[in-house]
Amino acid sequence: IQSFIQNIYGHSSQLDILAQDSEGRYFNVEVQRSDEGAPARRARFYSSILDTHFLQPGKLYEELPDTYVIFITENDVLHDNLPLYNIRRRIDENAKCFEDGSRIIYVNSQRRDNTALGKLMQDLYCTEPKNLHYHEFAERMEFLKYSKEGEEKMTDVIEEYAARKAEALAKEAVKEAAKKAEKKEQANRIELAQGLLADGMSIEFTVRHSKLTEAEVRELASKLSA
Repeated sequence: IQSFIQNIYGHSSQLDILAQDSEGRYFNVEVQRSDEGAPARRARFYSSILDTHFLQPGKLYEELPDTYVIFITENDVLHDNLPLYNIRRRIDENAKCFEDGSRIIYVNSQRRDNTALGKLMQDLYCTEPKNLHYHEFAERMEFLKYSKEGEEKMTDVIEEYAARKAEALAKEAVKEAAKKAEKKEQANRIELAQGLLADGMSIEFTVRHSKLTEAEVRELASKLSA
């Protein structure tokens, strides 16, 4: 749970659940209460980041494992009143599936009927072990809620989660502060350049002392002379 995949070339990802089965397939499960948390392009990105993470250098493309990105959503975000949406690439000209080993699945948790999937969705909203349909969930919930060892384990998990959230927020705050400082510095450079140009200084002189690019200074000069 809470697996972090670092992407040194772009956006990194914090996955809710990352699992692997006995056949080597990987499953990323995301539980989303907000509709805005499950857009199609986020699912696409998570699928791609799994690919880049699990194909090691020197490996053949054929060794890329099958991956499943599964969004369990509180509402029916795709709006067709289906319990399950299986999404695969296909060839437009003949409607055949393009078997690249990637799957995206949306699960509509509003459909809580008496099917196996519907009962699973019921269990996700259930708070008492005795009312659960799946004994695996019931045993685990019983342990976590009503045993001393389970309570201690949950406390550790919550504290670890809180620490990770605090660290993530701190990093975001540092990034935001750096962006604001950069914007302020750029504004100061522009103000200095405008003053130098207004005093009749040359383009070259203004570039050297304002630290702006020549293109930026020439653009400012053209605006001042307009």
